[in-house]
Amino acid sequence: MIRINLLPHREQKKAAHRKRFQHILLGSIIAILAITAGTYLLLDSWKEAQIARNQRLEQEIAKLNEQLKDIEQLRQKRSALLTRQALIEKLQSERGQTVRVFDELIRVIPEGVYLRNFSQNGQSISLGGSALSSARVSLLMRNLSNSQVFADPVLIEVSATVENNIRANRFSLNVNLRQQATPGNKPGEKK
Repeated sequence: MIRINLLPHREQKKAAHRKRFQHILLGSIIAILAITAGTYLLLDSWKEAQIARNQRLEQEIAKLNEQLKDIEQLRQKRSALLTRQALIEKLQSERGQTVRVFDELIRVIPEGVYLRNFSQNGQSISLGGSALSSARVSLLMRNLSNSQVFADPVLIEVSATVENNIRANRFSLNVNLRQQATPGNKPGEKK
């Protein structure tokens, strides 16, 4: 016997197919929305974590900048103190220099030589005066070059003049001071 199904089976299949497709489509949309929402939440949490890290780094950078300012101020104070110390050491080492200069000047000036001008600029001294003869000026220059205090005398000018009815030679010369050994640094000794 032949059975004939009078039910519209093709339409039922199409309807079942359509219903399955709609369920799959709805499931896919829900899955995509869930993945999108999960990704958004994950990226947002990463972003918040990075913002928190950045803020913490900025706070630490601000603290370090404050410390750097303190360090710079300390360096400036140290530099000022070292400058003052060097100045005090220089003044201490040069304290007796004036006495040595004048004491040695008295020893090296030969008889018949008279000083009228004396000026010092750092390590250079300018002398001006008159002598009874040019030989006495030469003797003065020799004495200055052989001195322990003076070095490198340079004659600037000699001119003949008459002073108080006496024939004399006016002169001007420059001489440098020798570097004196400091107590902690003897000549020929290396640091």
